[in-house]
Amino acid sequence: KVLKYANFVGCNEEEGAQVHWQDEKYVIQLAVKIYHSPSMAEKKPLLGELLNHQQDGVAASAQDTRQAAIINRATGKVPMHVTARQRDKLVPLPDEKGSASDIQDHSSEEASTSLHQGAPGRITAYCIAEALNRKLLEVLLSQMYPEANLLSYPDVVQLPLGEPGSLLPKEVFFFDYGVVIAFGLEEKQEQWIMQNIGVHVECKPYLSKEVEIDEFKFLYTGTKPPCIQNDVFTMSKRQAKSHEVRLAISYALAQSIKLSVYEGRVLDLVEETRRLPEALAKQGRVPISTKRVAQLIGKVFLQNANVNLLSSVLGTPAYFWSAPDQLQALYERACEYLELQSRVEVLNARFQVLQEMLDMLRDHQNNSHASRLELIIVWLLVVDCCLMLCQLLSLFGVIGGD
Repeated sequence: KVLKYANFVGCNEEEGAQVHWQDEKYVIQLAVKIYHSPSMAEKKPLLGELLNHQQDGVAASAQDTRQAAIINRATGKVPMHVTARQRDKLVPLPDEKGSASDIQDHSSEEASTSLHQGAPGRITAYCIAEALNRKLLEVLLSQMYPEANLLSYPDVVQLPLGEPGSLLPKEVFFFDYGVVIAFGLEEKQEQWIMQNIGVHVECKPYLSKEVEIDEFKFLYTGTKPPCIQNDVFTMSKRQAKSHEVRLAISYALAQSIKLSVYEGRVLDLVEETRRLPEALAKQGRVPISTKRVAQLIGKVFLQNANVNLLSSVLGTPAYFWSAPDQLQALYERACEYLELQSRVEVLNARFQVLQEMLDMLRDHQNNSHASRLELIIVWLLVVDCCLMLCQLLSLFGVIGGD
């Protein structure tokens, strides 16, 4: 607990112990006041204060647990969700030939490029929430990084952290639909940003098991043609100073990891409904109620609408409407490597199978219900006929007469 408090307030262990003791001392003082209060009227406000204090502690503990789970997955302590795609395929990237002056200007950068080629930079994609509060995000970034030149686009806010003109760019892209792309940052820097910025701008945050994290590498070279292979983006050294190139790649990565969230939800639905056809085949009925089937149908429709109607994972981002054709081609090649189109088709096929299966179960339950109603009506008619027969027999004196 001491280390937790120390890390939370950014102090050393001794100071953290003092903060922890002050918190414990506050709780003990409240408990003593409640114990010595003579009447319930005096105890009630103290009890309410103690309850609020404990609830705040529980909420903070839950948030810490969620952040710890995200960090553990990002650092490899807990296995990440691995997106199913072919990673060893080679996808070439478009590249424009630089001018003669560009090549001469980069002659002193060849050594730096070679060094960077030996140690690829990190690209980490986080999908942490349904959306990000853009206004609050811009306020926080402007306060924490007053010297940074924030760039705002239709769906994303870009935070440059590296030195201008450096061959080792450091940038963070915050997408409105809950995705953060860290480009060229170290692991500790990513953790700090997620803990101090990402947590405060989340809208409808995901559970820790729903949070998606994906890692890539990038490097610049003057010899190899630009390409993507084995999750490594190899780019021309002429593209090192262009933040728009990294933005185009980040758009594709953001759509891919957002799609991974929907893929995980569909897999959960598949697992939840997997035994229903087996039960229908073996027992002739399904062990769930009509209400539960309707709820599953609603879940499937909601996820289908999120993917095909409401989300930004299918269409080309609005940024590329006015961007150069080369950037759009780069974005399309990155989407090709990430297999966005085929993954969406597989996802829609699963939606269709789930919808057809649930519709079949609903029709089966409706038919069973109609059969039960028909059986009830038949038995009511039988009872009615018996009563009428008894009345006729009593009229003729067969029964009931002396």
